[in-house]
Amino acid sequence: MVATINTSIIIVALPPIFRGIHLNPLLPDSFPYLLWVIMSYMIVVSVLLLTIGKLSDIFGRVRLFNLGFLIFTLGSILLYLTPNTGDIGALELILFRIIQAVGGSFIMANSFALITDNFKESERGFAISINSLASVSGVSIGIVVGGVLSVIYWRDIFLLSVPLGIFGTAWSYLKLKETSPRKKQKIDVMGNVLMAAGLISLLIGVTYGITPYKQSPMGWTNPMVILALIIGTLLIVFFILWEGRIESPMLNIHLFRNRTLAIGSFTAFISAMGMMGLLYMLTLLFQGVWLPLHGYSFSITPLWAGIYMLPLTVSMGIFGIIAGRLADRSGAKWLVIFGLLLSGVSLFILSFLSYNFLYYKMMILLILFGLGYAFFNSPNIASVMSTVPPQERGSASGTLNNMRNTGYVASMGIFFSILIAGISTTLPSAITSAINSAGASSLDKTVSNMPPTVAIFGSFLGINPIPSFIPNGINLPASTISIIEGNTWFSEVFSGPFMSSLDVVLFFASGITIIAALISILRKDRRYEDSLETIARTKKESENNSNKLDNHGKL
Repeated sequence: MVATINTSIIIVALPPIFRGIHLNPLLPDSFPYLLWVIMSYMIVVSVLLLTIGKLSDIFGRVRLFNLGFLIFTLGSILLYLTPNTGDIGALELILFRIIQAVGGSFIMANSFALITDNFKESERGFAISINSLASVSGVSIGIVVGGVLSVIYWRDIFLLSVPLGIFGTAWSYLKLKETSPRKKQKIDVMGNVLMAAGLISLLIGVTYGITPYKQSPMGWTNPMVILALIIGTLLIVFFILWEGRIESPMLNIHLFRNRTLAIGSFTAFISAMGMMGLLYMLTLLFQGVWLPLHGYSFSITPLWAGIYMLPLTVSMGIFGIIAGRLADRSGAKWLVIFGLLLSGVSLFILSFLSYNFLYYKMMILLILFGLGYAFFNSPNIASVMSTVPPQERGSASGTLNNMRNTGYVASMGIFFSILIAGISTTLPSAITSAINSAGASSLDKTVSNMPPTVAIFGSFLGINPIPSFIPNGINLPASTISIIEGNTWFSEVFSGPFMSSLDVVLFFASGITIIAALISILRKDRRYEDSLETIARTKKESENNSNKLDNHGKL
């Protein structure tokens, strides 16, 4: 819960944070800071999860879990104390977020493995569903509490994690006992370097791919982005080849012969991408369009967006517990398939809502998506972890979490790319028409050339970006400026281009989720304990056949 609070709390609180360090996040020079404050936490967690999962198998999961809480708390304290402002202050925020993420990755990499070690098969799905409930609750708590604290004082956003981190450090140290088997082996230094460098390169490429480059609304033609994606892909390929050749690999490639782990990891990536992508899109829809048009000022839209999205996260938590119980009793395969199908269908239906929807319709669809995600998530984790040998559970937990977190990062790159591509073709003409209708044709060239990323992230942050593009000293009637800078004008202009592009995003998310459901039909969920029995029986049959052959030879 502590780790996921810090994933969502920063999104809601970015405007007051940047005001606190005296930077405008929508200016071209500050925009990379905005992206890295959002993305650095998830990128670092994605890069470290596999490594920490393997180290946990070697040195002990409880030991590294406890260390994670300590590092996380230290990062939270540093964030609260951020001493500088301006560019240096932004760099300090990013650095301290990275330290916080290192601690968070120690916690995330070991949670599933610790639960799997300490709960028997008939209770494991329920135990993991409790953990999942805490995780999705953290997302809700982060959004709402971040909205409240950001109104009071921006540093309090980071102070929240300090007492939680201190309590978690002490509690885990006093209560958790090491029960996992240790696996004596050398640390795969080359594998760690290849994997970390490859993932960092790929994720940097994705991050800067949605950043404007020269006259283009996105950076996918930027030579640096192309080079980062090529280098990252090559390094990951070399990593896979290397891991298959050495005696003590960081990632046991042979684990992926386990069909449940392979399919479960892939579908976890797809499901996480759909879930986080939906949260991003809903944040945009509520903060940039629906809430302003319903009388909410931009300054409070982050808080109310979190409140209106509560049915999604609450349903994930409640139905996750039910799904965990069902998985313990009847297995996970068909629950997983049902969950993915329901998620895909609800995403498809969401695309047909108008920008001025009735909230009860949105609430029903959010509950349906939450139900689908819950029926997928807990059973999928429980079934994957149950098929893995005890000495490999740290690696499996790290792999599963890595795929989920990589899906979170990929959702921002892929979904925002689709969104920006659509908006960039329709938003300029919509702004020009609205500017002329408002009697401010002299602003046409400056405002209509506003990058689509500014419009999108302005809405994402609950900021009307138009005032930033009105030149100083321009002679316009006060009534015209009042209309343009008002609470509804930009939302009306933005709604058309945004909704048409959002439909494409939701169609894409729905399609890949349904494909993941179809792939899940190939799962073969078999517990590791059953596998041991099968191996023992096969070995005994083989020995009996050998004895018969020997006796036949003697005869």
